[in-house]
Amino acid sequence: MTKKDLPKIIPIFPLSKAIFFPRTILPLNIFEERYLQLVNDCMKESRMFGMIQPKNKFKKNPQLYTVGCLGKISSCIQTNDKRYLITLSGITRFRIKEEVNSEKLYRKFVVDYSEFVKDLEYKKNYSLNFNKNNLLKKIQLFFKKMNYSLEYQELLKLNFDQLISTVCMIAPFSIEEKQKIIETIKIEDKLNSLEKIINFNLASAEINQTIQ
Repeated sequence: MTKKDLPKIIPIFPLSKAIFFPRTILPLNIFEERYLQLVNDCMKESRMFGMIQPKNKFKKNPQLYTVGCLGKISSCIQTNDKRYLITLSGITRFRIKEEVNSEKLYRKFVVDYSEFVKDLEYKKNYSLNFNKNNLLKKIQLFFKKMNYSLEYQELLKLNFDQLISTVCMIAPFSIEEKQKIIETIKIEDKLNSLEKIINFNLASAEINQTIQ
């Protein structure tokens, strides 16, 4: 897919802590009326919509962060109770420009992909001056302290970009920490941000254990 194939106006599904990256897969259980309408409409058209984090998940139309990820529905099953079980495949990040008026139950936005054009490229390997083994050890320790299961051998197979996306999606980071990663453009800066977030959480876990 090229930049010219990307829609300029997209439906948006705001979901707290649901960070989603290019070349990742996000399973979703759709049951709310407005998002059932969104999926139904997407299946008739491009099958594409954007995932983004809301700043306040308790409001009907919350303020949104400005950077999210465009996905394409790769599988869709309708259940007997009228829910949709879908799989969303990540394409590229976008930045929200403005909301457009719509008669639909869900919201639509004009978006810009220009900052994230490299998301459409794929590099199997990265030649970076970064200690991957050291980062992997910290990741393993962090998940152990959080009592989260982790397929460490699977992480070893991932390149830097895949590693960042996978850890950010599954780790119990805060909304702000996850957003920090998705808004960062250069792979080197993403690695540094990820390491800082893990170091901070490891230090916090040590303090909490000491207090207890």
